[in-house]
Amino acid sequence: MQINEILSHCDHTLLKPEATWEQIRQVCDDGLKYGCASVCIPAAYVRRAAEHVGNRLKICTVIGFPNGYSTTQVKVFETEDAIRNGADEIDMVINLGWVKDALWPQILEELRTVKASCQGRILKVIVETCLLTEEEKIKLCQLVTEAGADYIKTSTGFSTGGATLADVALFKEHIGVNVKIKAAGGIRTLEDAQAFLDQGADRLGTSAIVKLVRGKEA
Repeated sequence: MQINEILSHCDHTLLKPEATWEQIRQVCDDGLKYGCASVCIPAAYVRRAAEHVGNRLKICTVIGFPNGYSTTQVKVFETEDAIRNGADEIDMVINLGWVKDALWPQILEELRTVKASCQGRILKVIVETCLLTEEEKIKLCQLVTEAGADYIKTSTGFSTGGATLADVALFKEHIGVNVKIKAAGGIRTLEDAQAFLDQGADRLGTSAIVKLVRGKEA
């Protein structure tokens, strides 16, 4: 796969709590230059970033991040606020406590409610695979599919582990035909990126790939 094609699957990401506007602006400029699928940035910068890029680049932000234990109403407010500010895509963290309590109807209802609040925008559901059993991962594939979400996403990048090829393969086996996979966390080389795409991921959440390409140009 050509580097440009790999970049077209990347959500170029900066979610560090100390991120400044100058750093976010650079991420946006790099996302434009290298043809990334989107930039994934903190909600507080969405409006400014959307104004900066116009309609030339998708703006993604995170909801219930990174722990997922906000109430559904708070996640809905965050989602609607982000969309008003110009967000095109929403990456929402699932309530992991509810997963451990096997509160499957509540999880499904939350997913459906947040998806409705996206008003047609893409919803990616972050399930934090490093904290889940295989049975929980399979169940969440079913719920994400049933709720009509667009993507299931492996990780926040802020927990005890990131994406693995095994988890992407498991997702591929159990998601519905209309659900795609986003792998995030620990994707640091072009070889990593290629491997995850080959395994079935459609998006990659990463800050490293663009930096690698920039380094090759230096």
